[in-house]
Amino acid sequence: MSGWRHPPRRARGFTLIEMMVAVAIFAVLAVLAYAGLDAVLRQRSELDQHYQHLHVLQRAYEVMQRDFSQAAPRGVRDELGGPLPALRGDPSGQVVALTRAGYPNPAGARRSQLLRVRYVLRDHQLLRLQFPVLDRAPVGLPEPVVLLRGVRSLHLRYLDASGNWQLSWPPAGVTATTLPRAVEVTVQPDRLAGPVQWLFALP
Repeated sequence: MSGWRHPPRRARGFTLIEMMVAVAIFAVLAVLAYAGLDAVLRQRSELDQHYQHLHVLQRAYEVMQRDFSQAAPRGVRDELGGPLPALRGDPSGQVVALTRAGYPNPAGARRSQLLRVRYVLRDHQLLRLQFPVLDRAPVGLPEPVVLLRGVRSLHLRYLDASGNWQLSWPPAGVTATTLPRAVEVTVQPDRLAGPVQWLFALP
Protein backbone atom coordinates (compact mmCIF):
# COMPACT_ATOMS: atom_id res chain seq x y z
CA MET A 1 0.00 0.00 0.00
CA SER A 2 1.54 3.28 -1.11
CA GLY A 3 2.00 6.12 1.39
CA TRP A 4 -0.22 9.16 1.33
CA ARG A 5 1.34 12.30 -0.12
CA HIS A 6 0.49 15.94 0.38
CA PRO A 7 -0.69 17.67 -2.74
CA PRO A 8 1.99 19.95 -4.22
CA ARG A 9 1.83 23.55 -3.02
CA ARG A 10 1.29 26.26 -5.52
CA ALA A 11 3.93 29.02 -5.70
CA ARG A 12 2.59 32.01 -3.83
CA GLY A 13 2.81 35.33 -5.75
CA PHE A 14 2.79 38.91 -4.49
CA THR A 15 -0.50 40.39 -3.60
CA LEU A 16 -1.57 43.74 -4.97
CA ILE A 17 -1.04 45.37 -1.57
CA GLU A 18 2.50 44.00 -1.33
CA MET A 19 3.26 45.28 -4.80
CA MET A 20 1.95 48.73 -3.91
CA VAL A 21 4.02 48.79 -0.72
CA ALA A 22 7.15 47.78 -2.65
CA VAL A 23 6.57 50.44 -5.28
CA ALA A 24 6.00 53.06 -2.58
CA ILE A 25 9.23 52.11 -0.79
CA PHE A 26 11.14 52.21 -4.06
CA ALA A 27 9.70 55.64 -4.85
CA VAL A 28 10.70 56.99 -1.43
CA LEU A 29 14.24 55.62 -1.82
CA ALA A 30 14.49 57.14 -5.30
CA VAL A 31 13.37 60.55 -4.01
CA LEU A 32 15.87 60.38 -1.14
CA ALA A 33 18.68 59.36 -3.50
CA TYR A 34 17.84 62.18 -5.92
CA ALA A 35 17.65 64.73 -3.11
CA GLY A 36 21.01 63.58 -1.76
CA LEU A 37 22.64 63.74 -5.20
CA ASP A 38 21.14 67.17 -5.84
CA ALA A 39 22.47 68.45 -2.50
CA VAL A 40 25.95 67.10 -3.26
CA LEU A 41 26.00 68.68 -6.72
CA ARG A 42 24.71 71.99 -5.38
CA GLN A 43 27.33 72.03 -2.62
CA ARG A 44 30.05 71.21 -5.12
CA SER A 45 28.91 74.05 -7.37
CA GLU A 46 28.96 76.47 -4.44
CA LEU A 47 32.46 75.32 -3.46
CA ASP A 48 33.68 75.73 -7.04
CA GLN A 49 32.32 79.29 -7.13
CA HIS A 50 33.90 80.04 -3.75
CA TYR A 51 37.33 78.77 -4.85
CA GLN A 52 37.03 80.68 -8.10
CA HIS A 53 36.27 83.87 -6.17
CA LEU A 54 39.26 83.27 -3.89
CA HIS A 55 41.44 82.80 -6.96
CA VAL A 56 40.27 86.16 -8.33
CA LEU A 57 41.04 87.80 -4.97
CA GLN A 58 44.49 86.24 -4.96
CA ARG A 59 45.14 87.50 -8.47
CA ALA A 60 44.09 91.05 -7.51
CA TYR A 61 46.37 90.90 -4.47
CA GLU A 62 49.34 89.85 -6.60
CA VAL A 63 48.80 92.69 -9.08
CA MET A 64 48.58 95.30 -6.31
CA GLN A 65 51.54 93.79 -4.48
CA ARG A 66 53.65 94.07 -7.62
CA ASP A 67 52.70 97.73 -8.08
CA PHE A 68 53.14 98.89 -4.49
CA SER A 69 56.38 96.95 -3.92
CA GLN A 70 57.95 98.81 -6.86
CA ALA A 71 56.65 102.29 -6.00
CA ALA A 72 59.06 105.03 -7.08
CA PRO A 73 59.49 108.56 -5.61
CA ARG A 74 58.81 110.34 -8.87
CA GLY A 75 56.05 112.92 -9.24
CA VAL A 76 54.23 113.41 -12.54
CA ARG A 77 52.18 116.00 -14.38
CA ASP A 78 48.53 115.59 -15.27
CA GLU A 79 46.79 116.30 -18.57
CA LEU A 80 46.76 120.06 -17.85
CA GLY A 81 50.39 120.20 -16.79
CA GLY A 82 49.70 120.36 -13.06
CA PRO A 83 52.04 118.51 -10.68
CA LEU A 84 50.94 115.29 -8.99
CA PRO A 85 52.76 113.54 -6.12
CA ALA A 86 54.59 110.26 -6.54
CA LEU A 87 51.73 108.58 -4.70
CA ARG A 88 48.38 110.28 -4.40
CA GLY A 89 45.68 108.86 -2.15
CA ASP A 90 42.29 110.52 -2.51
CA PRO A 91 40.56 111.52 0.77
CA SER A 92 37.58 109.40 -0.28
CA GLY A 93 39.72 106.32 0.34
CA GLN A 94 38.61 104.87 -2.98
CA VAL A 95 41.29 106.16 -5.38
CA VAL A 96 45.07 105.82 -5.33
CA ALA A 97 47.62 106.56 -8.06
CA LEU A 98 51.35 105.91 -7.94
CA THR A 99 54.51 105.82 -10.00
CA ARG A 100 56.19 102.44 -10.09
CA ALA A 101 59.40 101.02 -11.52
CA GLY A 102 59.90 97.75 -13.33
CA TYR A 103 58.13 98.62 -16.59
CA PRO A 104 59.61 96.01 -18.98
CA ASN A 105 61.16 97.33 -22.18
CA PRO A 106 62.39 94.25 -24.08
CA ALA A 107 62.44 96.06 -27.45
CA GLY A 108 64.61 98.88 -26.10
CA ALA A 109 62.12 101.60 -27.01
CA ARG A 110 62.94 105.21 -26.11
CA ARG A 111 60.78 105.47 -23.04
CA SER A 112 61.06 105.42 -19.28
CA GLN A 113 61.02 102.20 -17.29
CA LEU A 114 58.70 103.95 -14.85
CA LEU A 115 54.95 103.58 -15.09
CA ARG A 116 51.93 105.37 -13.65
CA VAL A 117 49.04 103.26 -12.38
CA ARG A 118 45.75 104.14 -10.74
CA TYR A 119 43.27 102.10 -8.71
CA VAL A 120 39.69 103.24 -8.37
CA LEU A 121 36.36 101.82 -7.20
CA ARG A 122 33.68 102.48 -9.80
CA ASP A 123 30.26 100.85 -10.22
CA HIS A 124 31.14 98.15 -7.66
CA GLN A 125 34.28 97.25 -9.61
CA LEU A 126 37.91 97.61 -8.56
CA LEU A 127 39.65 98.99 -11.65
CA ARG A 128 43.32 99.36 -12.55
CA LEU A 129 44.40 101.96 -15.10
CA GLN A 130 47.89 101.96 -16.58
CA PHE A 131 49.37 105.08 -18.18
CA PRO A 132 52.15 104.39 -20.71
CA VAL A 133 53.76 107.80 -20.11
CA LEU A 134 54.32 109.60 -16.84
CA ASP A 135 53.67 113.21 -17.85
CA ARG A 136 50.43 112.85 -19.74
CA ALA A 137 49.16 114.78 -22.73
CA PRO A 138 45.50 115.88 -22.79
CA VAL A 139 44.19 112.63 -24.25
CA GLY A 140 41.58 110.13 -23.12
CA LEU A 141 42.15 107.76 -20.23
CA PRO A 142 43.41 104.25 -20.97
CA GLU A 143 40.99 101.34 -20.94
CA PRO A 144 40.64 100.15 -17.33
CA VAL A 145 41.25 96.54 -16.35
CA VAL A 146 38.70 95.02 -13.96
CA LEU A 147 40.47 93.35 -11.04
CA LEU A 148 37.39 92.61 -8.92
CA ARG A 149 33.65 92.66 -9.52
CA GLY A 150 30.93 92.85 -6.92
CA VAL A 151 32.90 95.11 -4.55
CA ARG A 152 30.68 96.68 -1.93
CA SER A 153 33.32 99.05 -0.55
CA LEU A 154 36.99 99.97 -0.80
CA HIS A 155 39.00 101.83 1.83
CA LEU A 156 42.68 102.81 1.76
CA ARG A 157 44.98 104.11 4.49
CA TYR A 158 48.61 105.17 4.43
CA LEU A 159 51.26 104.63 7.10
CA ASP A 160 53.55 107.63 7.55
CA ALA A 161 57.13 107.74 8.84
CA SER A 162 55.92 108.29 12.42
CA GLY A 163 53.79 105.15 12.39
CA ASN A 164 50.48 107.01 12.12
CA TRP A 165 47.75 106.10 9.67
CA GLN A 166 46.65 108.80 7.23
CA LEU A 167 43.35 108.78 5.33
CA SER A 168 44.88 110.54 2.31
CA TRP A 169 48.36 111.01 0.85
CA PRO A 170 50.49 113.04 0.98
CA PRO A 171 49.48 114.65 4.27
CA ALA A 172 50.30 118.25 5.11
CA GLY A 173 54.00 118.91 5.54
CA VAL A 174 55.13 115.92 3.46
CA THR A 175 56.91 116.43 0.14
CA ALA A 176 55.36 115.26 -3.11
CA THR A 177 58.06 112.62 -3.62
CA THR A 178 57.72 111.06 -0.17
CA LEU A 179 56.16 107.61 -0.15
CA PRO A 180 54.24 106.09 2.77
CA ARG A 181 55.80 103.18 4.59
CA ALA A 182 52.82 100.99 3.80
CA VAL A 183 49.37 101.04 2.23
CA GLU A 184 46.42 99.25 3.81
CA VAL A 185 43.68 98.15 1.42
CA THR A 186 40.34 96.96 2.80
CA VAL A 187 37.93 95.41 0.31
CA GLN A 188 34.41 94.20 1.05
CA PRO A 189 33.27 91.76 -1.65
CA ASP A 190 29.57 91.01 -1.95
CA ARG A 191 30.19 87.27 -1.73
CA LEU A 192 32.03 87.35 1.59
CA ALA A 193 30.53 88.03 4.99
CA GLY A 194 33.51 90.06 6.17
CA PRO A 195 36.07 92.38 4.58
CA VAL A 196 39.41 91.36 3.10
CA GLN A 197 42.36 93.41 4.34
CA TRP A 198 45.73 93.61 2.62
CA LEU A 199 48.86 95.40 3.83
CA PHE A 200 51.48 96.35 1.25
CA ALA A 201 54.95 97.51 2.30
CA LEU A 202 56.57 100.14 0.09
CA PRO A 203 60.30 100.44 -0.61
